[in-house]
Amino acid sequence: MTSRTCLSIILAAGEGTRMKSALPKVLHEIAGLPMVAHVARATETAGGGDLALVVGHGADAVRKAAEKFAPRAEIFVQEKRLGTADAVLAARAAIARGYDDILVMFGDTPLIDPAALEAARARLAAGAAVAVLGFRTENPAGYGRLIEKDGRLVAIREDKDCSAEERGITFCNSGLMAIAGRHALELLDAVGNANAKGEFYLTDIVGIASARGLEVVATETGFESALGINNRAELAEAEALWQQRRRRAAMLAGVTLVSPDTVFFSHDTEIGADTVVEPNVWFGPGVRIEPGARIRAFSHIEGASIASGCEVGPFARLRPGTDLRAKAKVGNFCEVKKATVEEGAKVNHLTYIGDARIGAGANIGAGTITCNYDGYSKFFTDIGEGAFIGSNSALVAPVAIGNGAYVASGSVITDSVPDDALAFGRARQKTLPGKARELRSRRAEAAKK
Repeated sequence: MTSRTCLSIILAAGEGTRMKSALPKVLHEIAGLPMVAHVARATETAGGGDLALVVGHGADAVRKAAEKFAPRAEIFVQEKRLGTADAVLAARAAIARGYDDILVMFGDTPLIDPAALEAARARLAAGAAVAVLGFRTENPAGYGRLIEKDGRLVAIREDKDCSAEERGITFCNSGLMAIAGRHALELLDAVGNANAKGEFYLTDIVGIASARGLEVVATETGFESALGINNRAELAEAEALWQQRRRRAAMLAGVTLVSPDTVFFSHDTEIGADTVVEPNVWFGPGVRIEPGARIRAFSHIEGASIASGCEVGPFARLRPGTDLRAKAKVGNFCEVKKATVEEGAKVNHLTYIGDARIGAGANIGAGTITCNYDGYSKFFTDIGEGAFIGSNSALVAPVAIGNGAYVASGSVITDSVPDDALAFGRARQKTLPGKARELRSRRAEAAKK
């Protein structure tokens, strides 16, 4: 089957009305990735070949999003919403190129299993003209039933049209379908009579193909794989299912999740074996963690690279561009952004490091900040190897702190500090004996007036 050509058609024309959103439905995200992008990834994994996106409402937004997750996708516009068969035919020009297999999917089924698509393609390779993906459920009400006879699919019956006997069928239509390329256009064009709503349904090709003596089959996939999203509640359910899968995969790969249900991954999170993740940690897009790190509780991490032996948190925030080298530490209530923290360096508490390099073995005291922004531009702070930055210091960029340099606590540093130098950037302390008593008396008298 690997040599067979395939066109994957994703129907992404759904509106965001039921989502109560101006954003097209298929662009709502699961694990930080639009639903339609999850479907595109599944087709790629299943050898889906070329990709056609059929868009309608929000076409420009979907087209722009597709430039990131499917830059080679061909975009077709369904001008009027006249049903699923009409939507597929919007990609007529692509279908006509003569692919072996045509996969038809919906952009709002983000949990589709690539193995289910592969199984459907295998049935086409074995001679079927149409393969419909079905699922089984103990509560089939509302779903179209797959009517089989002698191992072949003869019809898809809508719930309202089912006989009493057919309502007992638990094998239901997912809406996902594989069609042999040589039959695709003739079957789609044969859906010529619109229903009472003036729409043309893709499911009608099952009866058409069967009546022509073509082989039509049903393949089975899990209910989750066919789950369509129509509102925010279902979106949350799909997110939960995706996270459950990802957490299990991480743990089976050697990652310790102390409280799995409280850890949230993004679609591209990479996390090495022997890493320990404590409760209530959120990974945004672009996180890569090498084996043997420890992420402590209540940390928020995105766009960061974390090397082996690093420790992060608790209550730490790593923003995009953060690069923690081996055995570096970022502790509680610290924020790091677009900065490299080199091997063994420590940023322990209550600190902001932005647009900076922290040299190997350096120690950053509590309350230190790099003042990297003047309201117009960002500036860089370079802290050398083995430097020691005392607590409550402000490093006003652009500035460099040399190797082995020492910055006294409470300093405001505006000039670079040479290697092994000691820098003070604070006013000299002045103590006035008895002055506090006098000040209190004066303020008390003023408060009486």
